[in-house]
Amino acid sequence: MTQADLSTAPAKPFEALTRAQHGRKLFALALPLIGSNLAQMAMNVTDTVMLGWYDVTALAAATLATSLYFLIFIVGSGFAWAVMPVVATAAEAGDAVMVRRVTRMGLWAGMIYAAVFVPPLMWTQEIFLALGQEPQVAAAGEAYLRIAAWAMVPGLVAMVMRSFLSALEHTAILLWSTLGMAVCNTLLNYALIFGNWGAPELGIRGAAIASLSMAALQAVALVAYALRKLPEYDLVRRLWRPDWEELGRVARLGAPIGLTSLAEGGLFTATGIMVGWIGAVPLAAHGIALQVTSVAFMIQVGLSQAATVRAGRALGRRDETALRMIGQSGVVLSVVSAGLIGLVFVAIPEPFVSAFVDPDDPARGAVVATGISLLMLAALFQVVDALQVMALGLLRGVQDTGVPMVLAAISYWLIGMPAGYLLGFPAGLGAAGVWLGLVVGLGLAAVMLLWRFWSRSVRIGAV
Repeated sequence: MTQADLSTAPAKPFEALTRAQHGRKLFALALPLIGSNLAQMAMNVTDTVMLGWYDVTALAAATLATSLYFLIFIVGSGFAWAVMPVVATAAEAGDAVMVRRVTRMGLWAGMIYAAVFVPPLMWTQEIFLALGQEPQVAAAGEAYLRIAAWAMVPGLVAMVMRSFLSALEHTAILLWSTLGMAVCNTLLNYALIFGNWGAPELGIRGAAIASLSMAALQAVALVAYALRKLPEYDLVRRLWRPDWEELGRVARLGAPIGLTSLAEGGLFTATGIMVGWIGAVPLAAHGIALQVTSVAFMIQVGLSQAATVRAGRALGRRDETALRMIGQSGVVLSVVSAGLIGLVFVAIPEPFVSAFVDPDDPARGAVVATGISLLMLAALFQVVDALQVMALGLLRGVQDTGVPMVLAAISYWLIGMPAGYLLGFPAGLGAAGVWLGLVVGLGLAAVMLLWRFWSRSVRIGAV
């Protein structure tokens, strides 16, 4: 089913729901997605903590290696996210063949991407050395990636299946599979990193094996679930045959999604570098505040993903009224949830910051004080970040990704970054000024992306 088909096909009646009912359905869909996002983050934190207990060099190397891996993986994951709105639209229109076609080509796109980018990750020691890293850290980072890089293959398969299942509103399996992964990952890390329970002590390689194993386990679990519970879509039928039309659509939708995610991730990396220019204490406080806000941000990501699905279904029914209600309820949920989190940050910031700092560290007082000031700013930051990610989710739901990528990149890099620099350095506001620049960039992105949705993309047949 093409956009032309959607614009000329007769409209089908959508669920006769009020705005409040649309909001409740969106929230119910988002809850397991939020839970699975939080479980995934908990797994990453577990890796960091256990490697920190094992060896500082291993922790530094893994941090370096996973940062590189994440930047590459997040672009490839755009092809997986592209599957979600198309499947949601096709499923609502009753087009099971299109659901199968786009999911298959999402898998193809992921495997093509992995085939291109996994091999270079096998030889990264020279890259790390060129970036000024110590030889021991560079060597350990390469050793980690020679194993963990292969996780990109099952990782992208799992991402496509997450999109497929989310679009069909089978989200409970995503929550339970990720929770299971988090438990298994902790046990496997404990065994392989430290050599417990009769396992060999593999250090950083053990962490890499655990990450690869968990990615493979989730991919198998989600594929098995889809084949068993949703046999009507027959996903493996002619899986080996290319479908160039749908592969092209996945590429056109997915590349901008991946690049938008890269632009946003790069913005936060760049702000960390700028805060590092100020000093070690502000950088430590920045890292703590960013970690805390990242956990809270998983709520907004889950809401955005649910909005993508619900908007895609409205598009499949060609029901502009429902799409507008979904957009309104999504914005309200984002603002309310972000506002409540912001109030917590303002009311009791100290426990969140102090939990990350050793009580005996002589710099504890300065780090906590700076971290509290940043967390207070995060109250405002939460709201604009929530709005811009909700806008992106709604736009993806109606398969509008190219122009939003440009708007987001302009907001992040041409406005947010310079604003952060000017406020942080010439204006003398330090780390707080850099964070205010984030607020400016993300706030502008929210305004421009919401304007795009309400002025154009909400009109069925206009996208």
